[in-house]
Amino acid sequence: MKQKIKIYFTNEQSLFRVTGKLRKLLRQAITETLAYEGFCNDCAVSVSFTDNEGIRVLNAEHRGIDRETDVLSFPLIDFEGGEAPPVDEPELMLGDIVLSLEKTKAQAEEFGHSFEREAAFLCVHSMLHLLGYDHVNSEEEDEEMRRRQREILEHMGLGVK
Repeated sequence: MKQKIKIYFTNEQSLFRVTGKLRKLLRQAITETLAYEGFCNDCAVSVSFTDNEGIRVLNAEHRGIDRETDVLSFPLIDFEGGEAPPVDEPELMLGDIVLSLEKTKAQAEEFGHSFEREAAFLCVHSMLHLLGYDHVNSEEEDEEMRRRQREILEHMGLGVK
């Protein structure tokens, strides 16, 4: 039986048009991350698009950091990185991803790659957080998360040369 992945998109900004192409790309990033991690449960994820001011407010409210950031992850399940999900759950709501399209565009320009590549990277990064990975506790965890991100993006054809 094929895995069912529900993705709920919400647009809370007006600076950038949220196209079907962008939603399809982020759907692929989510699907590729779940496949890479061997996550087979039916699941759901929400993805909200915002601007720098919107993400600054959320960052201040939830992390106590009063500045904009590129992406925020709000996991609803407390996984350890690489931990298998509970098998008795028919569908798991993994959590919420909030992406500042304004910051995504600025970072794409800063790093010299496409807006699409940066959006996919940020989505993969956030999905790994939803699955229990982190990069702030140790250098080893940071390296592990970077490796996973790189391999997933390469599989998507979005690796950086």
